[in-house]
Amino acid sequence: MRMLLPALLAALAPITAGAQEAAPDLVFTGAITGADHQHYKPVPFDVPKGVERITVTLSYDKASKTVVDLGLWDPVRFRGWSGGTRDRFTIAPSDASPGYLPGALPAGRWQVMLGVPNARAGSKAAYRVTVAFDRGAVRHASAAIADPPIDRNPGWYRGDLHMHDAHSDGSCASQSGRRVPCPLFRTVEAAAKAGLDFVAVTDHNTTAHFSGLRELQPFFDRLLLIPGAEITTFGGHANLIGPRGFVDFRIGSRAVPDVRALQRAAAASGGLLSLNHPALPSGEACMGCGWTWPDTDWSAVTAIEAVNANAAEGPLAGIGFWYARLNAGHRLTGIAGSDNHDPDAPSGKAPIGRPTTVVHAANLSTDAILAGIRAGNVFIDVRGGAKRLLEVEGAAGGRVAAMGGTLDAAPETLLRIHARGVAGATAELIANGKPAQTQPIDGDDARLVFRLGRPGCGWAAVNVRDGAGHPLLIGNPIYLRCRSK
Repeated sequence: MRMLLPALLAALAPITAGAQEAAPDLVFTGAITGADHQHYKPVPFDVPKGVERITVTLSYDKASKTVVDLGLWDPVRFRGWSGGTRDRFTIAPSDASPGYLPGALPAGRWQVMLGVPNARAGSKAAYRVTVAFDRGAVRHASAAIADPPIDRNPGWYRGDLHMHDAHSDGSCASQSGRRVPCPLFRTVEAAAKAGLDFVAVTDHNTTAHFSGLRELQPFFDRLLLIPGAEITTFGGHANLIGPRGFVDFRIGSRAVPDVRALQRAAAASGGLLSLNHPALPSGEACMGCGWTWPDTDWSAVTAIEAVNANAAEGPLAGIGFWYARLNAGHRLTGIAGSDNHDPDAPSGKAPIGRPTTVVHAANLSTDAILAGIRAGNVFIDVRGGAKRLLEVEGAAGGRVAAMGGTLDAAPETLLRIHARGVAGATAELIANGKPAQTQPIDGDDARLVFRLGRPGCGWAAVNVRDGAGHPLLIGNPIYLRCRSK
């Protein structure tokens, strides 16, 4: 057996279903011979300090009916075994592939263990083992285990960004009708039945569900499962969507002295930070539910939960809080989440998928959905369920911009609206947080234009209200730069 420099064999790395090409940090090659029949063959490798994730892949020649099993030991203990079930696995403090144990990744000598249940006499089968690390800004291990997009096409994708299960405070009725912690699969199953394209499971202050999401994703192959955590503090709750690992929530401790330290850690995790139900009161009835941290770095916040569960209007809805921050000059994407704690949604509680966040993304993958939210071409379907659509395009001075984009205000600025599935509703132009114009939506696939005239600085958005005046669709802003004098 010999170890080669990564660049030497990177071009030869096999691309298997469910993985992307990634540069490994270590590559080992060798051969399984008849003498290895029903023996174990260790492949030792060294893990340096600071490694945050390890991904191992195995490929070998099966032409002679050789069979190779796969497992892992760290310097102290057994970390997992998948036999011949899979050709790659990942392991990190936050999560691991099925069959493997998450936990600390101590520096030192590790061993990939190859078990050989069958190798014919006189046979010789070449094998290749790669080891990839996440360390600092280098994310080889994450790339090596990444799934391909569920849908490779650009378009509008519908999802729910806030829900809980047994790993925090989710509960449901057991088989005998008792209230019990609700298994993760029930939550995911309900999301699939709701016809969603993606969900973020956001249990409070934990990553314990991340491994479960890895286990469930291959089965739910039409539903993107995004790991998340609701960072629950004494001064507010925030969803961290798509982090690579645990982020310490203990603001005021030595580890997390203030809210900005938490925000720096959240950014380093690769996740997207969104403030949850920020307008709720905070006190004994709901400790920390409203966002009250005075030193928040708004440049490190990506989104605001404008609609939480059934609260789409009134003083407890997040839309007023969001609009106030937009008026203060902060560019924040408005999103929504059911905050579901029971997939059966009893007693009028919001079911998974109500409300729905609808994101225009390059494809259906975690990276693309997060990029779409960051870009702001997003709208909220308050009731969920139906395939409603709200596309808004701004035009000024010969330039165009979608929601989340920026225009230089011109003598006349137009907002062009494409609304589907909302016949009989009313389109409402919002200028810097205040209603400015309305138009009826006459057809089920309607196109409208709002003329802003000579707008100044700020932002404009379009919402849709139903016949009773209640919010139905909530659009994100197009930002307007001041005209130069």
